[in-house]
Amino acid sequence: MFNKAIKPEKGPKAIGPYSPGVKLGDFVYLSGQIPVDPETGNLVEGDIRQQTHQVFQNILTILEEAHLRFDHVVKTTVFLTDMADFAAMNEVYAEYFEEPYPARSCIQVAALPKGAQVEIECLVIDTLRYENNCSGSCDGCSGCD
Repeated sequence: MFNKAIKPEKGPKAIGPYSPGVKLGDFVYLSGQIPVDPETGNLVEGDIRQQTHQVFQNILTILEEAHLRFDHVVKTTVFLTDMADFAAMNEVYAEYFEEPYPARSCIQVAALPKGAQVEIECLVIDTLRYENNCSGSCDGCSGCD
């Protein structure tokens, strides 16, 4: 098989038959993350800001498992149950990304799993081997995973 599942031990467990992330070559696809507390498996309490922060913490856990960072994210899709929450979500979103910002789509949906108010999925490009001038022949280099 050419793809590799990314399943961080400290991340929230999948609530269905899917991987939190999948790597294929330099491409990393992150499944939509909802604001689940990895320790309890329950949705975090709070408003859209708290929920968005938890979503990004869950994304960070997957990125770290793949030895990647937020600046490797090239595209996000944000799902909101209420577009009136866009401005508040956007404020939190801006705390996790710097220019050049990833491309983004934002969609209002009727409902999300577990009653979440926000879900975010990401397309990530692993450029570590290029950033580190890695030839691909080293042993143990995070850029060669």
